[in-house]
Amino acid sequence: MKILIADSMHPSLFTMLEAEGWEYAYHPEYKREDIIRELPEYEGLFIRSKTFVDLEVMQPAKKLRFIARAGAGLDLIDLEIAKEKGIEVFHAGEGNRDAVAEHMLGMLLGLLANIVKADKEVRNGIWDREGNRGVELMKKTVGLIGYGNNGGATAKRLSGFGCKVLAFDKYRDNYGDAFATEACLEEIMKEADILSLHVPLTDETKYLIDQKFIENFSKPFYLMNLSRGKVANLTAVVEGLKSGKIIGACLDVLENEKLKTLTEEQQAVFDYLINSNRVVLTPHIGGWTHESYVRINEVLLRQIKEWLVMA
Repeated sequence: MKILIADSMHPSLFTMLEAEGWEYAYHPEYKREDIIRELPEYEGLFIRSKTFVDLEVMQPAKKLRFIARAGAGLDLIDLEIAKEKGIEVFHAGEGNRDAVAEHMLGMLLGLLANIVKADKEVRNGIWDREGNRGVELMKKTVGLIGYGNNGGATAKRLSGFGCKVLAFDKYRDNYGDAFATEACLEEIMKEADILSLHVPLTDETKYLIDQKFIENFSKPFYLMNLSRGKVANLTAVVEGLKSGKIIGACLDVLENEKLKTLTEEQQAVFDYLINSNRVVLTPHIGGWTHESYVRINEVLLRQIKEWLVMA
């Protein structure tokens, strides 16, 4: 099998492919036009986040049998076109679920305990103990929207803090387990002290968190977004922070992560976020650990091998 790797990957992938006897070409420097030009010669495509794999990419690739996405989200692939053309799509949701769960906890604890704020102050010679009195995570009610790989791994870790975890997943039934109770969205909006998002970006989830959603929460809450930036309308999030309905926010993702291309409105929102002591920001690194970098490859290879056996 001949595979094009068109994005940066951990070197462990090469050893795994060679062990299977599969031929590959590694071109992380390829741009969209290069992928479109070269892909017709390959049966497989590995990507991370470089380009949207749509009809323009898939149409000329007559030999293409599968696309492997080194990550959890599939919003970079036109799944309907892939299905029409009989192209199998793989993703490594379980490959970075532990990294995402740990990152979520790190951000949340950093916010609740004022760790990020206090660190900045101490570095500037400010020793303010009372102003940095923290809030405990213990026994808080956490609402998870989306209960797949990342949601489940997050709930498991929250259980160690004695949290009550409510999970809502529109596309699953009977998914409650030892770590989370199945709940409707209304229950979460009524009871949650903390809301954490674990959904892909789709037409249904785009701007799920808007002004109306925030206002419908029964009490002030903390917002966590480690999913996709456009799941939360950041203008609405800022308004929620200003009104006090959102106590604090941890954002690993933004609507526009190319910071040099922000619109005037996006820049104003971004300026508020970076100047707020009630916001913790990281650059989309929730699933970005040294361990997950390797594990993602292992998950993808296992899925491809299982598929080939069944094909």
